[in-house]
Amino acid sequence: MGSLIELLTKPLQYAFMQTGFVAAVLIGVSCAVLGVYVVLRSMAFIGDALAHTVLPGLVAAYMLGLNLLLGAVVAGFITSLGIGWLSRRETLREDTAIGICFTGMFALGILLMSLTNSFRDFSHMLFGNILGVTRADLLLIGGLAGFVVLLLAMFHKELELTSFDPTQARSIGLSADRVRYGLLLLLALTVVAGIQAVGVVLISALLITPAAAASLLTTSLPRMMLIASVVAALSGIAGLYASYYLNVSSGAAIVLACTAFFVMASVLRAARRRPMKDAPIAGKPQ
Repeated sequence: MGSLIELLTKPLQYAFMQTGFVAAVLIGVSCAVLGVYVVLRSMAFIGDALAHTVLPGLVAAYMLGLNLLLGAVVAGFITSLGIGWLSRRETLREDTAIGICFTGMFALGILLMSLTNSFRDFSHMLFGNILGVTRADLLLIGGLAGFVVLLLAMFHKELELTSFDPTQARSIGLSADRVRYGLLLLLALTVVAGIQAVGVVLISALLITPAAAASLLTTSLPRMMLIASVVAALSGIAGLYASYYLNVSSGAAIVLACTAFFVMASVLRAARRRPMKDAPIAGKPQ
């Protein structure tokens, strides 16, 4: 027992680990709650696109000497509004609009990065470095996460109705387009907050995997959000412990922990359904 307690408490002796654990939980919960709507609305591709299209904002902020996350927020908002505007036109499907914004913005980011001749300064944004989160970064991450969760709570009914029954939403005068724009902007904020933890490359997994795991275990939206939040928080904590003791990438470890939880959820769902299939049918001879 003593050795187990030592294993759990040893990383907490370092301030950067304490900050990392708090950041992992904040980012995990905000990504998980919003990720439930992303999964329900089949918006996984949008989350992945936003994660990549913030790159030019990061590079531009670096070149101008501004806060990198502020640049990412601006780029994320521009992308969200661009996807929403293009997808409203009858001549373009939504996946086409996403593809245009995704490739264009990501290419712009790579072009700007080549002008700086300093790839190393952006590697932690591409691949994540949660152990490098500062107190100032933590305040910004906490503010973004709190803002996202607060707005999701305030507009929960509108989001739920437009997710499950958009026809009914339109019949009562609720604008599905406005709700979608709002969701895209919140998604951009969440992506920006999560970049510091797992980076541009892996943030879409943090948005999708915990919510997908929760969807296998329940059909109730509140329970789905709760389970997804727990999965994301535990994945962040487990990933940080793995990165500390195994000396591996923290972002990749967090995402792999999410994947492990998804596999466990899949096994649990299969185990729950098997007895129902094997149960005897009433009136059928055994």
